[in-house]
Amino acid sequence: MEERPLEREGVDRAFTGRLVREFYRRVRQDDRLGPIFAREITGDWEPHLEKMTDFWCSVILKTRSYQGRPVPAHIKLEGVTESDFDIWLSIFAGTAKDLCDPDAAKVFVERAERIAQSLKLAMFFRLPAATSGPVPA
Repeated sequence: MEERPLEREGVDRAFTGRLVREFYRRVRQDDRLGPIFAREITGDWEPHLEKMTDFWCSVILKTRSYQGRPVPAHIKLEGVTESDFDIWLSIFAGTAKDLCDPDAAKVFVERAERIAQSLKLAMFFRLPAATSGPVPA
């Protein structure tokens, strides 16, 4: 089933940008995730925050404003573990619950959970390489 845009008064690009900025403020304070992000984003955070605002507007509002490729960007990260996604989700859920009404927070969190699952599969789950030669009967 295709996801529909969240149509909720006050949930627009400006709101999404505030949520993104608050989320990353919290991430940067986290003992585990903060250093990971600090290694990847040096200097001005604003370009990343704008890119993530585009991403979340595409996810929540279906604006199609995000033109990036999240899987390759995350696969190249060093030192990230599967459990880091639990921390990420916890911070994201807390941010959404603090800034959104309960129904909107639920949509943000459900979509974040699907994104995290997709990224975890891409980063940590590998099928064994196919063998060449005849397939046994």
